[in-house]
Amino acid sequence: MDNYPISSNSLEKFFYVDGNQLGQQYKEYLSGYKTWDQKEHASEWILFPDNIGPYLSLDETALSNGELYTVLTNKEGKGKKRTLIAMIEGTEADKVIAVLNRIPEKARALVKEVTLDMAGSMNKIAKRSFPAASRVTDRFHVQKLAYDALQEMRIAHRWDAINEETNALENAKLNNKKYVASTFSNGDTKKQLLARSRYLLFKSGDKWTKKQKERAKILFDQYPDIKKAYSLTHSLRMIFSHTETKGVAYTKLARWSNDVTESEFKSFNTISATVYTHYPSILNFFDNRSTNASAESFNAKIKAFRATQRGVTDIPFFLFRLSNIYA
Repeated sequence: MDNYPISSNSLEKFFYVDGNQLGQQYKEYLSGYKTWDQKEHASEWILFPDNIGPYLSLDETALSNGELYTVLTNKEGKGKKRTLIAMIEGTEADKVIAVLNRIPEKARALVKEVTLDMAGSMNKIAKRSFPAASRVTDRFHVQKLAYDALQEMRIAHRWDAINEETNALENAKLNNKKYVASTFSNGDTKKQLLARSRYLLFKSGDKWTKKQKERAKILFDQYPDIKKAYSLTHSLRMIFSHTETKGVAYTKLARWSNDVTESEFKSFNTISATVYTHYPSILNFFDNRSTNASAESFNAKIKAFRATQRGVTDIPFFLFRLSNIYA
């Protein structure tokens, strides 16, 4: 049942049995949950030291009602057996470190690399628990900051367009006139142009469709600041995609920071400062080009399994079943 997370309600439908009773029987007698050696502390942490490997991912996930758990996984598990190393309630660094330090020091010393996001707590956990490992900030977290800043500019302009249209509509009513919004060559109003440009700003220009190219040209003609911000975002993506060595990447990131400073975009200056703060771990990406994608994939598996159970009401038992599949 653990390899195929079928709910008791599904079995009830096909075999005409009492689903609630079957679920209870499975939990109490068939699953082995009652004799599970981690049952007593499962709601706070579960740990599988034997699953540790040289390349790890550290992340957080919301398990139930938005409550966060810190998750440590082994990349070599590839999202299957022996992937899960630890799940610990909360993201408080000292608490997580205390649990991870239960793994023998000799085993922790063999860890070569840990990928993580930009949270200070995650960096502290990796540094203290795996002192010999290279810490790699996930490139996609860095890029997301730039995307968020770009979208923030688009949204600000969209609110201005909404207010402009609302005022024009009110003035038309006061003058007993019919309001007709002006449109661009592609048929978009200013408000529609800004709303419909959201997705194309996430993509490289060579992947735009014909209509997206037309919309992008109009957008950039109307809003040169968005064009400049898109260029900065694209340049950052290209550094990670096409740079081969750490030394070259360092130079390119420095030039990118100079471009950000010249742009005078406040949100991008914040990103530049964040990159500067984390640049050693960001540059470590260029050693093996490692990302935290495996952790994001594992989080998706947890959410999918949670969905089959229609939520989590008994956290220890949920983690028991999860560990049977992935630990």
